[in-house]
Amino acid sequence: MNKRIGFIATSGIRAQNQELLKLGLTLPGFVERSKVIASLPSLSLLTLAGMTPSQFDVEYMEVADLKSAPELPDRFDLVAITSLSAQIYEAYKIADLYRARGVPVVTGGLHVSSLPEEAQQHCTSVAVGEGEALWPEILADFEAGQLKASYEQSPRGTFDLRVAPMPRFDLLDPEKYNRITVQTARGCPHRCEFCASSILLTPKYKIKPVGKIIAEIRAIKSIWPRPFIEFADDNSFVNMSHAKDLLRALARENIRWFTEADINVSRDDEMLALMRDSGCQQILVGLESPRPASLDGIELNGNWKVRQQDRYKAAIEKIQSFGITVNGCFILGLDGDTPEVFDDVLRFVRQSGLYEVQVTFLTAFPGTPLYQRLKRQNRIIEENAWDKCTLFDINIRPQNMGVDELHNGFLKLVKQLYSEEETQTRRRRFRERLKTSPNFGLGARKQLKIRAGIGELGCGVALVHTDCEVEVGDPNGNRTRAAAVKGRCPNR
Repeated sequence: MNKRIGFIATSGIRAQNQELLKLGLTLPGFVERSKVIASLPSLSLLTLAGMTPSQFDVEYMEVADLKSAPELPDRFDLVAITSLSAQIYEAYKIADLYRARGVPVVTGGLHVSSLPEEAQQHCTSVAVGEGEALWPEILADFEAGQLKASYEQSPRGTFDLRVAPMPRFDLLDPEKYNRITVQTARGCPHRCEFCASSILLTPKYKIKPVGKIIAEIRAIKSIWPRPFIEFADDNSFVNMSHAKDLLRALARENIRWFTEADINVSRDDEMLALMRDSGCQQILVGLESPRPASLDGIELNGNWKVRQQDRYKAAIEKIQSFGITVNGCFILGLDGDTPEVFDDVLRFVRQSGLYEVQVTFLTAFPGTPLYQRLKRQNRIIEENAWDKCTLFDINIRPQNMGVDELHNGFLKLVKQLYSEEETQTRRRRFRERLKTSPNFGLGARKQLKIRAGIGELGCGVALVHTDCEVEVGDPNGNRTRAAAVKGRCPNR
C-alpha cells in the first residue's frame, strides 16, 4: 500500500485591524482585500506534489478544509506544510497536532527559511531554501525512516527553472478559487528593504522556459477552460526578450491574467501591445510613495525607486492607454513619511489617473533588511507578532509620526480612496481616456482574438475593470462579466 502525503496550505490571511475590517463592509474597493488577503492555492506545495514519485499517494488541502472537517484527517503518513508569516502560528498548531499523533511534519517557505530555529520547535524537519532542490532528499530519508531535523539548500537559489516540475493543478477544485497561480520567473533585480519575497530564497533573477509556462497554463485549462491566471512573480518581464516570447504564446491561449511588474514595462510600446492582446487585465506596480524623501534609501542596490519617481505619472498614463489598468501600491509609515503623506497619496492618485490603488502599512517581515534594522533600533512594537504581518496591521514605530497618527491617517485615507465617489471617478476617467487612446480600440494595431463569453474582443471593444470582476462591453453596449481579482501578496 502506498504511503500518503498530505500537502496542507494555510492560504488566506485575515487582517487583525477591526476598524479596517468594518470599513470593508461598506467601501466597494476595499471589501475583498480587507477581509481575506492572498487567497490563492499554494503553488509551492502543488509543485512539490508534482515532483513526488508515483509510489506515493498525494492530497492537497487548505486549512479551511481542515476546519470544516469533523476531525483532523488521519490518513497521512507524512504532512508537508507551508505558510505565510501571518498564519504561521496556525501552521504550527496543525504541525503540533500531527506530530502528537506520530505523523512526521515537514515545513518550508519564506518564513521558515528566515526563522528555521523557531519552526524546528513544531516540526520534524524544516526545509530552508528552494523546495524543489530539497524535496527528493526529504522523500528518500522519509522512506528510509531517517528524516533529518533540517534540510538546507547551499548555496541558496541554485535551482534551475529549466527543469521545473509540472505542478499538480489537478489536485485543485477550481470552484474554490477565483484565480490560479503560475510562476514565470523567480527573484528580482531590485533589493527593496521591506521585500519579503523570493529574493529571500534566490539572489539572482531566473526565468522559466516559455514552453513550460504554456504547458502549465494548459494543465490549468484542463480543469478550468478559461481561467484567470495570476503570475506569481515578484517582478514579471524583467527579461524583455523572454517576456515578449511568452506574451506571443499567451495570445493563443485565450486566458485572462494579472501580474506584478515595475514601471519599466512602460518604456516598450511593443511589450504593452503584446500584454494588451494576450489577455492582461491589470498589472500591480509597487510605487510605494509619491514622495522622493520617502522613497530615498528603500531600494538597497542603487536607490532605484527614488530615481524613477519623476516617471510615475507618465508611466501610469502610458500603460493605461493600452487598456491595461494599473493597481498602484503605496506603503504608509516609511521613514520619510510625515503626517502630510496621506494627503500627498490622495493627491497623487487623483492627478495620475490610477485606475486602482492599494495602501498598506510598512510591515517588517522576518528575514528582511527592514526587520533587522528596526529591531536594532528598537522600533518593533511586539516581538514575534507574525499574525500582524498582514500589511494592514501596525507593528512598527514610525520615524516621523506617532503610531496613532499613522493609524488614524491611514483610516481617513482609506475612507477617501475607497468611497463610492472616488472609486467611480477613477473608473470613469479611465474609460474616458481610453476612448481617445491611439493604443486601444479601432486605432490600435494587431488586435488579437481574445474571447470573453460574448464573442471576440478585437478593435472597438472596451474592457472595464470593476472591483472583483471584469465587465466586457462591445460597441453595441452589451455587457457581460467575468471574475477577476487583484492584490499584492505579503511574503508569498
